[in-house]
Amino acid sequence: MGIDKVKAYFKQYEMEDQIMEFETSSATVALAAEAIGCAADKIAKTLAFKKDEGCVLVVAAGEARVDNRKFKETFMTKAKMLSPDEVLHFTGHEVGGVCPFAIEHEAVQVYIDVSLKAYDKVYPACGSSDSAIELTVDELHTFGKALDYVDVCK
Repeated sequence: MGIDKVKAYFKQYEMEDQIMEFETSSATVALAAEAIGCAADKIAKTLAFKKDEGCVLVVAAGEARVDNRKFKETFMTKAKMLSPDEVLHFTGHEVGGVCPFAIEHEAVQVYIDVSLKAYDKVYPACGSSDSAIELTVDELHTFGKALDYVDVCK
């Protein structure tokens, strides 16, 4: 299960106890914001796109939308979302709990969209549709093993 992998991942940083698990679903931005009690834009949603033989994960602010032109200019490919099966294959997490943590597939590249930089704290999922963790954007970049910040949203 994805959350177990994420808990084990954060255990090495003695942060596994900071993972929040909810009684209700946090699978969408709106549900996560409600469960946490924060603005929807503070939810750090992870979007998975096809790229060559692998995928690109873009972690963006909850209400941000990918700008197709910016995405193509940045990644030299069209923004094509992965299917749920492909998401699970590449990330080890099911749709609704996708996050950049504990990813073992070599063909996955993680980027943080600048839309998140407006916030002191953000809330990415933790591998299940009822979990999250509070992080700074810099912590998200570090623990998500992001390659860089990108500007691909509008």
